[in-house]
Amino acid sequence: MSGPPPGTASSVTSLTQVSVQLEGDTNDLHSLPLTGSDGGSAIQGDKVEDKIELKEDDWEHDPVNPINWSPARKWIATSLVSLYTFVTPLASSIMAPGLPDVAIKYGITNPTVTALTLSIFLLSFALGPLLLAPLSEMYGRVWVLHLGNLFFLVFNLGCALSPNVTCLIIFRFLAGFAGSAPIACGSNVVADLFVESERASAMAIYSLAPLIGIGPIMGGFIAESVGVQYVFYVIIAICGVAAVLGIPLLRETYAPVIRLRRDKIRLDPENSATEHPTLTPHNMDGWAYIWINLQRPFILFTRSFICFILSLYMSLMYGIYYLMFATFPSLFSDVYHFSIGMGGLAYIGVGLGFVFSAIVGAQLSNKIYVYLANRNGGKGKPEMRVPALIFGSLFVPVGILWYGWSAQAHLHFMMPIVGTAIFGFGIMTTFLPIILYIVDTFTYGASAVSATYVSRSLLGFAFPLFGEQMFAALGYGGGNSLLAGLAIVIGIPFSVWIYYAGERIRANSPLAR
Repeated sequence: MSGPPPGTASSVTSLTQVSVQLEGDTNDLHSLPLTGSDGGSAIQGDKVEDKIELKEDDWEHDPVNPINWSPARKWIATSLVSLYTFVTPLASSIMAPGLPDVAIKYGITNPTVTALTLSIFLLSFALGPLLLAPLSEMYGRVWVLHLGNLFFLVFNLGCALSPNVTCLIIFRFLAGFAGSAPIACGSNVVADLFVESERASAMAIYSLAPLIGIGPIMGGFIAESVGVQYVFYVIIAICGVAAVLGIPLLRETYAPVIRLRRDKIRLDPENSATEHPTLTPHNMDGWAYIWINLQRPFILFTRSFICFILSLYMSLMYGIYYLMFATFPSLFSDVYHFSIGMGGLAYIGVGLGFVFSAIVGAQLSNKIYVYLANRNGGKGKPEMRVPALIFGSLFVPVGILWYGWSAQAHLHFMMPIVGTAIFGFGIMTTFLPIILYIVDTFTYGASAVSATYVSRSLLGFAFPLFGEQMFAALGYGGGNSLLAGLAIVIGIPFSVWIYYAGERIRANSPLAR
């Protein structure tokens, strides 16, 4: 089953279906036709189908449609969303090199509590998209992004001024929740703007922002020179810049919301609701509508095996990524005798891997997709993203093993850094096709993406909490061999399986396009 034709925004949902059930079982996302309060059809047969077809054709060529925006306007929007998305993961990792200073400042003696100040951010980072992604599909992307950024700024100010570790952990939790807004809907902004054949390059820029790994490099030198609390002031400054640029320049990209707002101006509210039933359901209590929409990420995660397995693989990669971040300070300070500032440079390998993947991996993904689509009569399918996923999944265990065994053998410090670069290239090259596959496959892309972010952030929260104990028992070599084995078992076989079986599964799923 192919995605929408070029020129049609991927986020435009069917106008003849309702996203929620009005009565009975609320688990099916798409099954009910639009009906009036008397049980009869709210729109009449062929006349309505002709009207909808005409409206869809008009929208496909409408200059207001984000797909038809000028390239400059598209890239401005992509850059602004990438800036929003950059600052949140920056805040999650920027204090990693300064964890020893955090322990000293707040008198922390338990290493698990020290790790918790870093990873608690990811726990709320996992919970936020469950609320914010469905809201972005109900009311639009832009206000979710702007409000999330402003609350994120306020909560980071609370982190900077925290008098004790309890306050720090609470404000880190709140900051993670607010900061998850661009993660919840940012990738779908990119999908709103670009057709499938152009999407990989834009998604690579967007995906690079949260994964580039510059946070620990900055954090190390900031913590060493002026104190660990100043890392939060840097975050506040970037949030302020993002708000100053984003609020006046970033406009709504979610097609159903744009069309609904315009039709509410042109038409009466009842007609507008008829034209956009997924956003304005008839005869339903507002809170019930919100509650049913908030269930959507859970439904996608539990009822779509493709969504589940891709989320599981991405979660494992993310957990290992944050486990590396949490163990870098002890490895490079104790074994290689780096200062806090120099310890931040140890993270540069991961960042270089991400950058190289954004350049090479995105081009590879685009070329493979276009090549396979041309062989299929010009029709693209989500499964045409999977070869790039398989390619990237081969590098992940190589990077993990390289890092682990070179650290175990206490080889030159560049050797484990090279391993992290290979790992960074691998996970970035896998993340990109996973996100593209998900937004191409599911009607409610933001909710589907949020399901993957929830699971991956939960593992990112959990892995650093047991990392020190695992490596103390197994060593860097044995511990990373275990992680590499998991990456091989989950990543490669299931990617191949999705390539061959994905289309059949999508065809039988009410959750897919």
